[in-house]
Amino acid sequence: MDSLLLWVGRLAGLGGVLLCVWAIYNRIGGSFSASGFQVGTLLQAGMTAIFVGCFCLLVVLTHRPPR
Repeated sequence: MDSLLLWVGRLAGLGGVLLCVWAIYNRIGGSFSASGFQVGTLLQAGMTAIFVGCFCLLVVLTHRPPR
């Protein structure tokens, strides 16, 4: 279970960062929408994915047995 949460956290975080970068790139380019979505919506989705990734990694860190 820890291994699954670790990979979900990593992938969600990476996807969130990429989504945020894409939203920022489109907004700096002067566009208010990308692929039919508003740039603000994409940025919020990216931040949410980063939050989910951080939460998954936090769960993994707190559930590890002491050595």
